[in-house]
Amino acid sequence: MGLIYPDFQTLPELFTSVFRHYKKQQKKFPLARKVNGTYETISYDSLSEDVSALAAFLKHKGIERKDRVAILSENRPGWYLADMAILSIGAADVPLYPSLPPVQIEYILKDSGSKAIIVSNMLQLGKVLSIWQNLPDLEFIIVMNRLDEKVDSVTELSEAKKTGLALLDSTPDYISYTMLKPDDIATIIYTSGTTGLPKGVMLTHRNICENVKSCSSIIRLDESDRSLSFLPLSHSYERTGGYYLLFACGAQIYLAESIETVSLNIAEARPTIIFTVPRLFDRIKANILKQIENQSPVKQKIFKWAYDAGTAYHKQDRAGKPGVLLAVQHSLANKLVYSKIQEKFGGHLRYFVSGGAALPIKVGEFFQALGIVILEGYGLTETSPVTNVNRPEKVKFGTVGPVVDNVEVTIDTDGEILFKGPNIMKGYWNDEEATKEVIYDGWFHTGDIGELDEDGYLKITDRKKHIIVTSGGKNIAPLPIEQLIAENNYVEQVMVAGEKKPFLVALIVPNFSELESFAEERQLNWTTKSDLVELKQVRQIYESLLRNISRQLAAHEKVRKFLLMQDPFTIENGYMTPTLKLKRKSISMAFQKEIDSLYSTMNTLYNSD
Repeated sequence: MGLIYPDFQTLPELFTSVFRHYKKQQKKFPLARKVNGTYETISYDSLSEDVSALAAFLKHKGIERKDRVAILSENRPGWYLADMAILSIGAADVPLYPSLPPVQIEYILKDSGSKAIIVSNMLQLGKVLSIWQNLPDLEFIIVMNRLDEKVDSVTELSEAKKTGLALLDSTPDYISYTMLKPDDIATIIYTSGTTGLPKGVMLTHRNICENVKSCSSIIRLDESDRSLSFLPLSHSYERTGGYYLLFACGAQIYLAESIETVSLNIAEARPTIIFTVPRLFDRIKANILKQIENQSPVKQKIFKWAYDAGTAYHKQDRAGKPGVLLAVQHSLANKLVYSKIQEKFGGHLRYFVSGGAALPIKVGEFFQALGIVILEGYGLTETSPVTNVNRPEKVKFGTVGPVVDNVEVTIDTDGEILFKGPNIMKGYWNDEEATKEVIYDGWFHTGDIGELDEDGYLKITDRKKHIIVTSGGKNIAPLPIEQLIAENNYVEQVMVAGEKKPFLVALIVPNFSELESFAEERQLNWTTKSDLVELKQVRQIYESLLRNISRQLAAHEKVRKFLLMQDPFTIENGYMTPTLKLKRKSISMAFQKEIDSLYSTMNTLYNSD
């Protein structure tokens, strides 16, 4: 069936058309969440009523078209409700990662001029209350959970809905979408910039709606589909693909309890499609191989035979057509092995969609050999976000596939990837200069380097910018983190690394004169620099430093391991430019072995958040 209503121009138009389509159909539902250990569904009618009630309350509190309202919450039904209600009255929402510390929340709320914020629980409420005195535009807060005690200008969501319902009872047409235009801003999503201060990406209703339509023609979905959602809705990838696209096609969204429970929830939700990041595949692959190790030698041999057969089958399939004997082997392997592995994913999975970071070719081929399809895609927050995705009928690992409908791509003379289309952002909020730096001559400049193959499949070869993209898909500007580390007297130079890795690490050149004084004062024994940096007391200096600065950083920005260098980065040894900038790529390549060793053991400075 695909899109329920293909002509929607704004998101509220999409919401109302889907709600109308499923009115009084109790067996159909858009959302399911865990309650007391089992999945419970939320009907379209129930969600629609709640959206109208919350929208009425927001309007009653003075929120008008073009105002900004922030959302600070984990993935939960209240997130979808808040988003739909805010957009329904023509306001724009500002999503915030629940892992952000108060200092970053303050910057975003102040910069966006948010008039209200909807938070999930007491922890998030506490963060906002601690900075409220610095936010002249913030008028009120809605909290999804029950309040422990009354707080001025803070309303429980249940109370807000009651007030809204009463308003609608007395004035049924209290809210209307007639004023909303496709080019109105739907959301401002803050993303790390090279300067470190986040920039607000303005996405319009047209940007997102056109991107949903483009994706729907490639990833065919209907009401028989169901997904498991665990990527943060604050991220444009999950929001467009894992929320709006699914909702527009009548598919069901099951909410995972947490990232740790994904494998358990997959078996319960039995999804047909999962939007994820490469990091999850590493975990799943490790689990599969661990389980095989614990099997009998005979079962291990059968798995290896099936894996080899799958690898050979897909290799021949890419080249033309597999031979008859191989096709028979593949069919048998499917019965004996692949089907059992697929059962661990609920037995209905059609494909994974991978984005947010590069998918290693070997990982893609591993899953393909076992009959699990991964469609790797590409995009940026600024492109709403999907520009490219591999096609189910032709997957090429190592590429992000051809462009989606309505999007044009070209490679600039310096190799930079440029895009044009209705999905390109309106610009950066309050930052015309930054907007002009990336959108000119009619094209959006991605800052990534790439090439197109003979089929129009895009391959990303490098990053023009220094932004680090972790394997979890988080974009991190290293410079501000490095500046925090470098403020310490014991640090001479520092470079933060973590591209395509699960967390950040730091290469630190110590201030050896300070270190030597420290060692002499404590009468520590050492003769060479190598001895000095290995001393337990010396390492504790840097562990303490990284712990302290972590309090000022979001969870994904924390540096969890470090390497103490014996020699500085200089122009002479090729690690600095003539203008004294770090040659990041050269340093990363030269110390690749040492950096990799930091990731080989997972006992980090502090546990992952």
